[in-house]
Amino acid sequence: MPKIDLKKENKELYNPSAKEVSIIDVPEMKFLMINGKGDPNTSQEYQDAIEALFSVSFKVKFISGKENSQDYVVMPLEGLWWVENMEDFSIQDKSGWKWTSMIRQPDFITKDIIKKAIEEVEKKKNPPALSKIKFESLHEGLSAQIMHIGPYSEEGPTIEKLHNFIEEKGYEFDGSNLGDKHHEIYISDMRRTKPEKLKTIIRQPMKRRS
Repeated sequence: MPKIDLKKENKELYNPSAKEVSIIDVPEMKFLMINGKGDPNTSQEYQDAIEALFSVSFKVKFISGKENSQDYVVMPLEGLWWVENMEDFSIQDKSGWKWTSMIRQPDFITKDIIKKAIEEVEKKKNPPALSKIKFESLHEGLSAQIMHIGPYSEEGPTIEKLHNFIEEKGYEFDGSNLGDKHHEIYISDMRRTKPEKLKTIIRQPMKRRS
């Protein structure tokens, strides 16, 4: 059966320039999500979330291929990051960060498939964060994004470039709950990629300045 790769089908969403900020309209998409809090570099809660998300995502892929003859590439990990007061958001101090870790699911994946996948993962592995998984939609709409190449710790100038672009072009953060969240998409597998070659999409929902 043909294998669907949503990254290739939606290049405008997953392959932005690393030199210039681009404007896109992000459609509503389905995700497996887990919410948490704390520094992702030291938090066991964050590691547990990633384990659960990938365990279920690969099981969903297996069930979809076996039962529905719809095979696809499992999508990369994504993260929404924020603090109570975004003026205090700091790349250096991550202890107070709140986050939603998530993995996109194809539109043809149903709640029944997710439920079955979770049940099967529970029987075999039962990762600690499994019960925290939610299957929800996210619609960011009008957004600006850019590709950051390099270590996560060096994202600061890229984020600043993105925010300056939004300001200079007459936009502002969209004012909703999403507007307060810093969105990253981890295109590279950090276990197999040298830090200087890591590819991370930085995305920010926005609206025209009123």
